[in-house]
Amino acid sequence: MLRNDPIDRGGFSLPEIHESVATSDTRFWKRLLAFAGPAYLVSVGYMDPGNWATDLEGGARFGYRLLWVLVLSNLMALLLQTLSSRLGIVTRRDLAQACRDEYPRAIGYVLWILCELAIIACDLAEVLGAAIGLNLLFHLPLLIGVFVTAADTLLVLWFTRLGIRMIEAFVLVLIATIAGCFAFEIFLAKPEVAEVVTGLLPRLDSSSIYIAVAIFGATVMPHNLYLHSALVQTRRIGETVEEKRAACRFNLFDSTLALNGALFVNAAILIMAAAVFFKHNIVVTEIQQAHQLLSPLLGTTLASVLFGAALLCSGQSSTFTGTMAGQIVMEGFLRFRMQPWLRRAITRCLAILPAAFTIYLAGEAATYKLIIFSQVVLSLQLPFAVIPLVQFTSERRRMGQFASGGWLRIGAWFCAAFILGLNIWLLIGELREWAASPLALTVAIAGGAAYFALLFFVCSWPWLRTRLRRMPLPAEKVAVTVAAEAPALRPSSYSRILVPLDHSAADQEAIGNALAFARAHDARIILLHIEEGVTSQMFGSLSSTAEITEGQDYLAGIAASLREQNVDVDVVVRHGTSPAHEIAEAARDLSPDLVVMASHGHSGIKDLIFGTTINSVRHRIKAPLLIVSKT
Repeated sequence: MLRNDPIDRGGFSLPEIHESVATSDTRFWKRLLAFAGPAYLVSVGYMDPGNWATDLEGGARFGYRLLWVLVLSNLMALLLQTLSSRLGIVTRRDLAQACRDEYPRAIGYVLWILCELAIIACDLAEVLGAAIGLNLLFHLPLLIGVFVTAADTLLVLWFTRLGIRMIEAFVLVLIATIAGCFAFEIFLAKPEVAEVVTGLLPRLDSSSIYIAVAIFGATVMPHNLYLHSALVQTRRIGETVEEKRAACRFNLFDSTLALNGALFVNAAILIMAAAVFFKHNIVVTEIQQAHQLLSPLLGTTLASVLFGAALLCSGQSSTFTGTMAGQIVMEGFLRFRMQPWLRRAITRCLAILPAAFTIYLAGEAATYKLIIFSQVVLSLQLPFAVIPLVQFTSERRRMGQFASGGWLRIGAWFCAAFILGLNIWLLIGELREWAASPLALTVAIAGGAAYFALLFFVCSWPWLRTRLRRMPLPAEKVAVTVAAEAPALRPSSYSRILVPLDHSAADQEAIGNALAFARAHDARIILLHIEEGVTSQMFGSLSSTAEITEGQDYLAGIAASLREQNVDVDVVVRHGTSPAHEIAEAARDLSPDLVVMASHGHSGIKDLIFGTTINSVRHRIKAPLLIVSKT
């Protein structure tokens, strides 16, 4: 289906923290600090356990030869993340929302599935990295550690409630810890500066292409492009051109500082592996092996301890960005929202399964290859995020004055072409290995054909969109389209308004709002109270206690007050163990046009203690539900 409107403006990215950080302070350093944060959350993805595996493998097997890949991938990441932040700042849309607005629905679904696979692949590396970190520091069996990592969903839930600035501060502490650990490792390793410099010369062959692609996938991560375009919208920027231009400048500074910090960590891992393992002709086959060898090779057990601590911090810091990226992708592509902790739990379970099966069936040594393979998956998915981003930020109809200029477009398309070229090189090499098996070769060719067909469609869509919009529609379709663009809107009317009460101060808010609707619509108010005491549970309507009598007097007083204002009132009392169930049953029996309930402001652990009646009720009733907060 082709959308006629060029850009859909409905909905906000990460609505719970949208524009939650003020940036209006006129002092330079205050504004700089206000804008600082999104790029640091993004940079976490550039130093997660997947990067560790690829950097260790690259340094241990090829010495400093792939250092240039790290530097180039970091420069490309800086360019692409800058475009991502500009898209979010200028259009107030994240990359997932922009893709949903732009592409036909079927293509949008395919892009969403590919992005979900990339997030699961990234989460797989985080699961294994955190489990390995727990194993190195506390000798927890790897399989048990994989399942322990599922508990970080509670940590995400708790930190999300504290606001975006607290999340940014916590992640920054973890990043500083990782950087400090590897600064010390480099000090102990004492690499030769001249040899490090030679690693900046571009060299690549068939033996190193697999690791090079994995490094690009681990560094220029596709879901980070979706994430950054949403995180910049947590700042209250303004709508003028100057305000947006200033926001772009501050975010460029933030991205440069954060991603260069990530480059330092990645380069430190590769340089350490080259100086310690490659120099001693040691082939690293698992992260645990690197941890065990550091102490004797560097002469201190502190090296191994810092390595394990940094790995654990790396896995946990990536938890936050993975959760938010998954939320952004799902809401952006599907307009479907679920609780962040539930979203995290689902993604983590999908990542735990292959990790657990790999450890159980192939042993702990296989986890290292699995992490590297997950990063190759990220690289293969990367063009489907990079190409739309480059197209969107180059369009003047979308970006206005902020559309990418000539040199910026050339640089962006070079990034896309370079990544795609590496992927094609890798796929051709893999096809040669699979040629021995006809079934594997057939599956690989079919998958490759689908991959490039989708890629061709995404690349050519701007041209196809223009051609399709120029094609005239038959007269009857034009009439249907015009009618669909101007739907008839009818106001709702209410005749029966149900108001559940619990004899608390919040009742006043619910009654006040119900009274306003009743006056406007000449409606009847039905006051409902649920008696859930032990006596009520046992004897139902036959029960009689001082508390029940007091409740009846309370309801009678409210009803009398409403009748004095010429409002028709009914009073209903039900008995049971579950208020949510009884309210839903009353709504079914009484058939109200509107239900008005008051929120008590419970959160966190109070929800577990007092229950979440409103959430339970809204899934059980068909009538519209108005929720009012206690002031």
